[in-house]
Amino acid sequence: MTYMQSAYPSGADLSGSAARLVDGMSTGKKSLNGRKPIRSPNPESVVKAFNTWAFKREQPGNPERLVPAVEAAMRAGRPLDFVLYWGKGPRTEIAAPDLACLDYLGQLAERVRQVYAPGAVFRLIFTDTHAALNGHPAEAADAYFGAIDGAAQARGFASTRLSDVVAFARELGAETAEEQPSGAILESLIACAAKWYRGEGSTEQGALDYHRMNMIEKRAVAAAFPEAVFVTFNGSEFRDLFPATMPIFYMYSLRRGVGVKPWFMSAPSGAQPTV
Repeated sequence: MTYMQSAYPSGADLSGSAARLVDGMSTGKKSLNGRKPIRSPNPESVVKAFNTWAFKREQPGNPERLVPAVEAAMRAGRPLDFVLYWGKGPRTEIAAPDLACLDYLGQLAERVRQVYAPGAVFRLIFTDTHAALNGHPAEAADAYFGAIDGAAQARGFASTRLSDVVAFARELGAETAEEQPSGAILESLIACAAKWYRGEGSTEQGALDYHRMNMIEKRAVAAAFPEAVFVTFNGSEFRDLFPATMPIFYMYSLRRGVGVKPWFMSAPSGAQPTV
């Protein structure tokens, strides 16, 4: 297994009670004190804990890879890994929609923990490469991502930069074969670029550059986190942008029925975010 770095926040220690519970799970025999022992969960039950319509907006991509991802985590006695892109919109400061999204992710992680003691951990991949392409100043992106990182760490999550993931994959020699976008994908990307692209050149060129970057980045993510579940707030119409070898979990963003990405949502007037 190759990981870019630990998928868990600094200070996380699986040698505590959670790890002992996993290590001491019984095969079903009675204990000496006559109590019925805790049974080891099976991978299917862990998948069912989060693969529900309370979180997913449609059926997962590569669903046959979900159980193997859980099995790998259980063999290692570690939390189940989820990775997702976190982008940059017009706002520079963290706001209520961001916090609501992080709390929603926390609810999913808690559902996993109720079935599987080590639980789940989310790694946010801050898309600094996309922010630069869209014309956001580096200072603005750093300020926003830094604020999100603080709120994520407060919830037990971890983070990294997409540029660092790509650099790591290049060190591994991950292949970056060229892929041309289909007509439907390009049309959707051009529509998105018309809303958010503020870089140099036309929106059409911005969409093409974005697609080219994603073809490299999806391979980088798969190389860096081979046993993780890839989470996205997009729908399956953008499937070609996501890692081909990873299970894809299409998820709502803030709550059931809401698919808008939090970084594109405006802060409520007069609201003060509370981390």
